[in-house]
Amino acid sequence: MSEDFLKYQAQTTPHPLAMEISYAEGSYIYDTNNKPHLDFVAGVSACTLGHRHPKVVKAIKKQLDKYLHVMVYGEYIQESAVELTKFLAKQLPDSLETTYLTNSGTEAIEGALKLARRATGRSEIIAAKYAYHGNTMGSMSVMGYEERKQAFRPLVPDVHFIDYNDCDQIQNITRKTAAVILETIQGGAGFIEPKGNYLAKVRTRCDEVGALLILDEIQPGVGRTGKLFGFEHYNCVPDILVTGKGLGGGMPIGAFTASRGMMSTLKDHPKLGHITTFGGHPVIAAAALATLKEVTESDLMEKVLEKEKLFRQHLVHPLIEDIRGKGLMLAAILPSAELVNEIILTCQSEGLILFWLLFEPKAIRITPPLTISNEEIIDGCDIILSVLDKISKKIKK
Repeated sequence: MSEDFLKYQAQTTPHPLAMEISYAEGSYIYDTNNKPHLDFVAGVSACTLGHRHPKVVKAIKKQLDKYLHVMVYGEYIQESAVELTKFLAKQLPDSLETTYLTNSGTEAIEGALKLARRATGRSEIIAAKYAYHGNTMGSMSVMGYEERKQAFRPLVPDVHFIDYNDCDQIQNITRKTAAVILETIQGGAGFIEPKGNYLAKVRTRCDEVGALLILDEIQPGVGRTGKLFGFEHYNCVPDILVTGKGLGGGMPIGAFTASRGMMSTLKDHPKLGHITTFGGHPVIAAAALATLKEVTESDLMEKVLEKEKLFRQHLVHPLIEDIRGKGLMLAAILPSAELVNEIILTCQSEGLILFWLLFEPKAIRITPPLTISNEEIIDGCDIILSVLDKISKKIKK
């Protein structure tokens, strides 16, 4: 299987982790030797309720017995998609009432960028340095990391960058700007939170010049920060909200949400302003609805910040310089990239799954399922500390 994986399935790096999976349940992934691996990554923030949550599985099976794909997006009335978008609207401010369902977060970003240009009649997009919004051409165009983009240029034109959290550069947003796109909490950059009322100040500037504010909640959304969406912490409501990853409960999904009036600009002049075949797939929509209901109707979000405290209390070690982020979107910062690599690989051999961040080589991603127990958090932290202790002894020698 390993040989076939490397030969027939396209790879994204020269050295994939290549753990062969047997099954997954709750907070654990099991390899083909039946060895359990405690999951501190959750499919890169995608498995909000852990692996194979009973309510998600039940919703999927129920929809499977009705119908699968029947028609391209937006033509037929399919109950699970309608109920998902209606439920989402009830959780959001009144201005965010209409949702376009897509297949992934990056597709949702593409749709949001198109919507902003269509609604404003402007072309300029302002994004943040070290931003990550996905890897398709439009999303890559608003990625603030040249090393990852240069091989694929030319990209979408009229995109300009500002430093995240630099309030002076907010003045770069002008009446030429169609939209400002920001991650509510920067992910690939190292889980950087907005500071000094930054998002609210960007919101004010956008209002002054008639630009739209797009907030990317693909990682912080769906309860991961202790609120359903991260922007709820920061006194800022976007014009367009983008989500994905954790919304599907382990199934592939993306979504962008705006006012009904704004979203209506995509359906005429020209018609089919944005179109997708499998967006709003009934089985995936059913899984997403089950995920949202469980997150909002249980005590999971209430416990997120308590679990964050538990991580911060236990992950205390001379080699851990800082823990960034909010809720269960955490990044442990170490002295070097080499140390990060050693810890992630050693922890996997010890039965704990950790991962990297895109642009911050000294960070270890810690984004477990919201359903992780306190006991599992402590068990995982103990593995990390044990590995750090062993490395410290080697360094001292």
